[in-house]
Amino acid sequence: MLPQTNFDPPFTITRASHVSLGVTDLEASRDFYRDVIGLVVTEETDDVVYLRGLEEDAHHSLVLERSDEAAAHRVGLRVRTDADVVAAENHFRAAGIEHQRVEKDHQGPTLQFRDPVGTHMEITSSMETVRRKMADFHDFRAGAPQRLDHYQVVTYDVQRATDFWSSLGMRMSEYTAKDGTDELWGTWLEVKGNTHDLVFTNGRGPRLHHFAYTVPDATALIHAADVTGSKGFGQEIDRGPGRHGLSNALFLYVRDPDQHRIELFTTHYQFIDLESEPIRWDVSNPRRAQQWGMPASNRWFFEASEFPAEEVREPLLTATPETLEQYLGLH
Repeated sequence: MLPQTNFDPPFTITRASHVSLGVTDLEASRDFYRDVIGLVVTEETDDVVYLRGLEEDAHHSLVLERSDEAAAHRVGLRVRTDADVVAAENHFRAAGIEHQRVEKDHQGPTLQFRDPVGTHMEITSSMETVRRKMADFHDFRAGAPQRLDHYQVVTYDVQRATDFWSSLGMRMSEYTAKDGTDELWGTWLEVKGNTHDLVFTNGRGPRLHHFAYTVPDATALIHAADVTGSKGFGQEIDRGPGRHGLSNALFLYVRDPDQHRIELFTTHYQFIDLESEPIRWDVSNPRRAQQWGMPASNRWFFEASEFPAEEVREPLLTATPETLEQYLGLH
């Protein structure tokens, strides 16, 4: 069933903001995201490294936390004001959503919670600011990622996740459904006026499939692939370069030393006007995921980062995507 967006939500979400990852070798992960991906190190301590994109003035959009186990710690969103954090707290209390107020370095009022499908989330209303480096072209390296744009979460119940986030003001820009039905297999949800801030796709979950940064253009994407190879991470290019049907984006997916997945992408479009209808893709249409080239590998479809101490459940819908391994076996 297609969701109905609540245009008068209990609090105002403005964008995808930051992601926190547990990493087992903090120095190796810092070097990867700085030298292979091209993010800017804002600050580091013995146990935490804060990074950001070149055009971001927020203190961080990626937090690497030293950990005994690799995990996706939190997916972060911004809300407009401190009052929105309070409103979220009141809403979750009334709705029976597990939540807690926490103190986070470099962030304003922060609320952590689990959505109804178990995604570990965090909202904050403000963050310390730093100088943007978008004109420091001499410091651009690798893909020159500009800003954090979105996340993709694998979930066992796409419908439930979509209904929840639509009730909080997110709009569906595109979706994948079983042929001839409105049975949802994937939904692309946005609040900031492009194609997605938060994506849910069918599978064993909850798990974080990837987080994504924009790059300036297609040339930057190719250069990112070249740098990934020249720095010895060529085997960690998980998918691409290629072009999605969904979002129309050119993309490159890379795995970090703990196998967390980051996407670099460009050329997605605006989705601002309220009369714009979401684009539908039949699940049988391979162009939704790949406009040209071969399909993704088994590991792209079936591997993702788990949330700490969160049960991973089997999906309600059974998926059998065509993988690269199957494609090569058939052709």
